[in-house]
Amino acid sequence: MPKHGKKYRKSVEGVDLASLFTVEEAVQKSLAASYAKFDETVDVALNLGVDPKYSDQMVRGAVSLPHGLGKTVRVAVFCKGDKQAEAKAAGADIVGAEDLVDSIKAGNLDFDAAVATPDVMALVGQVGRQLGPRGLMPNAKTGTVTFDVAKAVEELKAGKVDFKVDKAGVLHAPLGKVSFGAEKIQDNLKALLDAVQRLKPSAAKGTYMTKMAVSTTMGPGFKVDPTLIRKFMEN
Repeated sequence: MPKHGKKYRKSVEGVDLASLFTVEEAVQKSLAASYAKFDETVDVALNLGVDPKYSDQMVRGAVSLPHGLGKTVRVAVFCKGDKQAEAKAAGADIVGAEDLVDSIKAGNLDFDAAVATPDVMALVGQVGRQLGPRGLMPNAKTGTVTFDVAKAVEELKAGKVDFKVDKAGVLHAPLGKVSFGAEKIQDNLKALLDAVQRLKPSAAKGTYMTKMAVSTTMGPGFKVDPTLIRKFMEN
């Protein structure tokens, strides 16, 4: 059993962390239990009734959250020619091709998301080992391999979130900052759940969203009654 500090213990006083809550209650309790001096990120963990070892049950996508993430997203774009000016005009922080690949090989990964045009993906593949483990590899399924680099950059800057179910069938995603308040966090969560629902694999049988918990960076997780997730999405 991990040891928790005084602030954590105080934040969960009188709270039964084994209880199941409505989505709205879980969000509100998570915000109330936040105690860090910085503006914590609110996260959701969603267990899906899929087996990701089968390719037809992999759930991966992206969603533009209506209220963004409340943070500055540094975007790198791999492209050539006129696309470089287009990317810069859209607000890209780093733009390049061979030079950007060389910079990454040298250990420079000062960005939070990456976009690439399809014609340079062979180049990007050279730094796949550096980008992949950090979740920075451009991917067509999340809209980050595209010739429309301006749209991709603008969406990422506005708070587009990539999500992917892990080997255990759990999907983790950020929902914004504690300072957003419950209403905006719930709006962002609803947008995420809608996107995940649309990607439900036809091979997935039984209950799709089996468990859910909401937490802040430093705070405890509040579990949601899975039978109430659908009701929240429909409100």
